[in-house]
Amino acid sequence: MKRLKIGVFGGGRGATLAQNFKLLNCDIVALCDNRKERIDWAMEKLNDQSIAIYDDFDEFLKHNMDAVIIANFFHEHSKYAIKCMEKGIHIFCECISNGTMAEGVELLRAAEKSSSIYFLAENYPQMIFNREIKRVCDTKTLGKILYAEGEYNHPGNPYNTGFRKRYNYFEEHWRNYLPRTYYITHSLGPIMHATGATPIKVTAFASFAPVKEDAPSAARGGDRVAVVTTQNDDGSIFRVTGCAGFGAHHNSYRVCGTEGQIENLRGTNKVMLRYNSWSIPEGLEEINMYEPQWNDKDEELIKTSDHDGADFVTARMFIDCIRTGKQPEHPFDIYSAVNMSSVAILSHRSMLEGGVPYDIPDFRKEESRKQYENDRLSPFYSGDGSKPNIPCCSNTTYVPTEKQIELYKKSLEEE
Repeated sequence: MKRLKIGVFGGGRGATLAQNFKLLNCDIVALCDNRKERIDWAMEKLNDQSIAIYDDFDEFLKHNMDAVIIANFFHEHSKYAIKCMEKGIHIFCECISNGTMAEGVELLRAAEKSSSIYFLAENYPQMIFNREIKRVCDTKTLGKILYAEGEYNHPGNPYNTGFRKRYNYFEEHWRNYLPRTYYITHSLGPIMHATGATPIKVTAFASFAPVKEDAPSAARGGDRVAVVTTQNDDGSIFRVTGCAGFGAHHNSYRVCGTEGQIENLRGTNKVMLRYNSWSIPEGLEEINMYEPQWNDKDEELIKTSDHDGADFVTARMFIDCIRTGKQPEHPFDIYSAVNMSSVAILSHRSMLEGGVPYDIPDFRKEESRKQYENDRLSPFYSGDGSKPNIPCCSNTTYVPTEKQIELYKKSLEEE
């Protein structure tokens, strides 16, 4: 079987992902990044001096490659994915798929003209407890699914200089302008995968609590969490966070039906599966608590991978799509990717407007595309020099103090 040639765009997260493709007998042939320190780190991580190095994406794309890992800045994936589509190169794209609604329209129009496989590299559905939640949902023993929750809670130490220098290293960096609803696929993706539902309406509220005044910070977002509620195409309701910063670090998910419910216990891989006393399936108890097992032929490789093995499984799914010539299924396909991005973008607008509901457009329909094809509202600075044109925080006048910014800049200079 032909070994696939993989290019990496983004030497940080991209190199971490690329390690899984090496485990899957692919060749990493090219790397593109414009920061020397990231290139050096990636090359050490990949341990292959034959990899070609580029700092220009268009030149990088001329390299002989079957697929590209797109792992550049969070909100700037779509234009590079479109360039891959125009050349028939397959795409393994980090989340989110598009930073504006107009980009979502452009991405889908390009995809429908292309032979490229587009795979949203959303890995959290493949964490062991979320795989188990999906498995139980597929048995239909929970009855009709009515409600699901997804929490991606990732508070960060504002005094952590090391994190700042690696991930948040200039004042206009996207992390300094990230609304709490935008980083949503780790909370939304797993329950979309488990239930098969797709959001069609969204509303959101945020809780404002900026970091302390002695913390080095250039962050314009002072919210700690946004709680997003969606109505879905099957009548169910989701309650999810984006990247939240409340309480302690955890990832938690729960799916509830008419007959029972399943959830992982916060901060652990353990699962609790519960049924009503009158609807207990044969062979189970009313309350079942256990640690799911992988039961996977690649278990040893999975255990070497980041995000508790989910990175490997997600990469393997992408390779299977390329080998079979089939686009991925919901929620890893491009329509689901744009749907999740739309939830991220429009729930933020809902939050800014006091929870006003927004319909999530169905971009399979041209009338929906027409509605949003010129909608370029963004809370971020862009690579082309464009400035934010919508607030990133529920407190729209919030900015860090001059002292915080001074401390932030000093921390970047520390050895």
